[in-house]
Order: sequence, then C-alpha cells, then structure tokens
Amino acid sequence: MKKHLLLLFVLLFSITAKAQEFKTLTYFVNDSTKLELDLFIPKKQGKEKSPLLIHVHGGGFAVGTREWGHHIAKHAACQGYVAASISYTLYMKDKKFSCDGILSEKVKAFQIAANQLWQATLFFIKNSEKYNIDTSKIFISGSSAGAETVLHATYWNRDLMNIYPDKLPASFKYAGVISGAGAIMDLNLITKESVIPTLLFHGSCDPTVPYGTAAHHYCPTNASGWLMLFGSYSIYNHILDLDGNTKLVTYCNGGHEYSDELFSKDPQTVVDFMNNTLNGKKEQSHIIISTNKECKKPNGYSFCD
Repeated sequence: MKKHLLLLFVLLFSITAKAQEFKTLTYFVNDSTKLELDLFIPKKQGKEKSPLLIHVHGGGFAVGTREWGHHIAKHAACQGYVAASISYTLYMKDKKFSCDGILSEKVKAFQIAANQLWQATLFFIKNSEKYNIDTSKIFISGSSAGAETVLHATYWNRDLMNIYPDKLPASFKYAGVISGAGAIMDLNLITKESVIPTLLFHGSCDPTVPYGTAAHHYCPTNASGWLMLFGSYSIYNHILDLDGNTKLVTYCNGGHEYSDELFSKDPQTVVDFMNNTLNGKKEQSHIIISTNKECKKPNGYSFCD
C-alpha cells in the first residue's frame, strides 16, 4: 500500500512540476480579441535583470498554437532568459494564402501579427519589474509565418503600420531577431539606422517562402496573390552590404520543413547568437549544412553543389 501511495505521489508531483514550468498570461484584450502567451522564467534569477525572448509560431497565419514554441522558450529559460511563446490572430484561417489568394489579405495578416507582437512586447515593458526583465535586451524569434512576423515587426515603420492605440516607445529597438525560413516584403526597410543583429536559417530549395528573392510560393505574375518576398539569403547579403551583425544557416536543397530546425533541434545556436550579441560580439558568418537532398528547381547556389 505504501509503495502504491509513493508511486502515486511521484506521478502527481511529476504532473504538477510539468504543469508549473510555464505560466499562461493574457497580454492583450480589446472588445473583439483576447491573446495569451506562455511564459517561461529561469529557475534562478540573480539581482541583474534578465534578457527576454518572445517567440512567434508558424502555420501560414492560419493554423498553429503557442505550444509549438515551447521547445525554444524552455531552452532559453534554462539558459537564463525570460522567454515567452505567444498566440496571435490566425487571420488567414479559412482564407487562401497561396497564389489564388488576395494580396491585400496577405499583407493584412502580416500587419495584424506584427502589431500583436508589438503588444506582447509592450506588455513586458510595462511589467518589466514584475518579471525582472531588462527592456534593452528583448529578442524576438519566429518560424515561417512567425519569421515573417518578427522581421516585419523589426523593420516596419511602427507609426505607419500601427493599428492599436497603445504604442511602443518611439525609441524602442529590439536587441536582435531570429528568423526561421522567413522573408520581408521590402528589403529597403533594412537600413544602417534600422539594422539589428539578425540570425537567419532557411532551406535553399524552399518552395513556399523563397530563400533568395522571388514571389511567395513562386506564384506567376498574373496571380491574384502575387507577392514579392526577399528571403534569408537576400536579407543576409543586404545586411552584409550594410556591415551589420548577421549570421545565416543554409540547409542546402532543403525545403520549408527546415523552418523550425534550429528552434527544435539546435536551440543552443539561437542562445549562443543572443549571448554573443549581448556580449558585443559581431558576427558575419554563413554556415552551410548538407541535407543530402535534391532540389527539383535550379537554384544557382554554387555553395550547394
């Protein structure tokens, strides 16, 4: 009997410990929307305030949950970061997001998600004392649609693209951005004044979000959903031209399935990049990884031959 009670206690303790490894908080509410995040806090926090990582999951702005970001958030918290994985409005649910979609709807999906990430950031700025956060050390990361969200949240003009009354301080700037198979609509948004440390990773044969510069889904120019995008390789080279801090990990001949690769399988690379950034270390590196796959379309990248 005692043995059975002991086993039951261990099981209940295990379930409780797992349930308590993060807190679910509401970070934004208005008349039509309620948004939550899962917050991971380091078990040991010193007197110094902690850096923060906010993660945005992928899913084409149509599917996905914040639980998809738990792997990177949990790992970052184990390395001393306060970390959060957020929910956001899945605006493209039941809408077409490919070539036969509506261009303005695509842009609106980007805008809503970026604005909600700004609201999550504002939540942490307002509650920085409560969660012991250094607001000058806020990083954002995302996979696929989440990567497009974090890139636009970083480089868009917030005054121009803002849709909510509460705004981030005009002087606020993210400490760094991490993008998994993401892209940006306008490369000219990244300037010497706006560029921040940027870690990118991407499959060179991604058929959904271009690795270089191409239309979203490689749509024909007469498609209703035609949208030109600048992917990781184009962003990386542009930041190099600006002499900025950037690192690119290329999965040669890999497709869109690599959009979560570092977050789920090598999160320490993400943490190392953030640590290096906080320590003032500048990176300009391109890591090339073979996937032993074949690319069905010509990509022109000699480093993948």
